[in-house]
Amino acid sequence: MHTTQLETDYLIIGCGAVGMAFADVLLAETDANIIIVDKHHKPGGHWNDAYSFVTLHQPSAFYGVSSLELSNGKRDEIGMNKGLHELASGPEVLSYFDQVMKHQFLPSGRVQYFPMCDYRGNGEFSSMLSDKQYKVTVNRKIIDGTYFKTSVPATHTPNFEIADGVQFAPLNDLPNLTEPKDGYVVVGGGKTGIDACLWLLDNHIDPDDITWIMPRDGWWIDRKNTQPTREFFNYSIGAQVKQMEALANAESLDDLFVRLEAGGVLLRLDKNVKPAMFHGATVSQEEATQLRRISNVVRHGRVSRIGLNEITFADTAIATTPNTLHIDCSARAVPVTETYPVFNGDTVTVQTVRSYQPVFSAAFIAHIEANYDDEAIKNDICKVVPLPNHDVDWLIGAAAQMQNQYRWSQEPGLRDWLIQNRLDGFTALVQPSDEATPEQMQLLGKLKELVPMVIANLPKLMGEAMQRKQAL
Repeated sequence: MHTTQLETDYLIIGCGAVGMAFADVLLAETDANIIIVDKHHKPGGHWNDAYSFVTLHQPSAFYGVSSLELSNGKRDEIGMNKGLHELASGPEVLSYFDQVMKHQFLPSGRVQYFPMCDYRGNGEFSSMLSDKQYKVTVNRKIIDGTYFKTSVPATHTPNFEIADGVQFAPLNDLPNLTEPKDGYVVVGGGKTGIDACLWLLDNHIDPDDITWIMPRDGWWIDRKNTQPTREFFNYSIGAQVKQMEALANAESLDDLFVRLEAGGVLLRLDKNVKPAMFHGATVSQEEATQLRRISNVVRHGRVSRIGLNEITFADTAIATTPNTLHIDCSARAVPVTETYPVFNGDTVTVQTVRSYQPVFSAAFIAHIEANYDDEAIKNDICKVVPLPNHDVDWLIGAAAQMQNQYRWSQEPGLRDWLIQNRLDGFTALVQPSDEATPEQMQLLGKLKELVPMVIANLPKLMGEAMQRKQAL
């Protein structure tokens, strides 16, 4: 069997948002040649498998690749995101990445793209549709853009038993429904569970006909506080001030979350239920209001079996019917928990260096790769912010991100790159500006004043967080 020999400076594994954001910066800041290998038939990674009504849950304004705007600054004028920066749909995101590949990457003459190919390691990959095999000589680095292993309902295998005859489907199938059901059971409390519930409500399903199985309640981020333009300054920077006040004054972890909620930094479904999960899910106030219309929220832990007439948990069961549709939203979008050094010899493993922003992180890591030589310094600048899962991970991630931000502030020239890079979103907002109002200047001053208090209080909170984390 013939193997084709190839040569490149960088071999990028994965043509999703992470791989493309990394490649985009390499093209802009180096003269390197790049090979990109991916299992999907077109750019976009897991977006190829996503449900048709999926959207971003943070503003399009800081998603995609650094060199090309995705949203063109538009805001939504209707719907549950009204008044906020638009959230691109799945088809829009796929089209965007396709355009980036066709009109920027490939015309550069420095990128080779191999879709529908399976990477086997050691610079070797093969076509999934033929007997063609390839061996790549990599002159600089292999970039692993697959660390996040994003799981979507269409490709996820549930970890519970499903009896024969049960109407069970991923939420991908919801738009194909043509007749009413006895009811709708949404299995999963994460972002896809939120999307399934909102889709049902938006399509005239009575909230009393929806059962939401919630193994763990989660803390949510108020999307209003994630808007990256000056008109939302008092919300976005104001939320950062409230976050710092909570970190500075909280007497315990429980007190911290009380303060974060009171300050509008975090939201939850039910004020009578303490969330045990945090995945960084972002919702608007209107979405939260709609979700609270669902009264039948089941909190018995994880499902063990779905039968024709009952749904079984570890210690109890609830009734269902053969004509009830059970919607699988149980996949965790980013299931990985281990972290690795970002730079390790000839391999770069792209991970988050800022909380729940993998695309920005990819672009940032690519910039560091392009402009620094010493591996120890590169890893010191690119310390991993662990992906969140439990409630305590909000604090662990916030502490890691603050350490990174401080380190970046000490690095000559890095602030200017952050200000100019559109994926960053917020560094430019906190710079001195003639457009800043007295109220905005006051908020910036408050942020600086709180830093010593946060530094003083953080060890106590982190000690409690690590103890709780070890007990989970």
